[in-house]
Amino acid sequence: MRYATVIEKATNNYSAYVRDLPGSVATGDTIEEVERLLKEAIEFHIEGLEIEGS
Repeated sequence: MRYATVIEKATNNYSAYVRDLPGSVATGDTIEEVERLLKEAIEFHIEGLEIEGS
């Protein structure tokens, strides 16, 4: 499944989030790092939903 993500440049890093998955956020020094960390956050979020039966 694919989710639209928002990546923003801050003063010293990048941040990202997924509007459709509240709480799925990440920060990193590079775009590549923030993309990798956000992918992990999405997987973690979905696993939690599956455990809860949502």
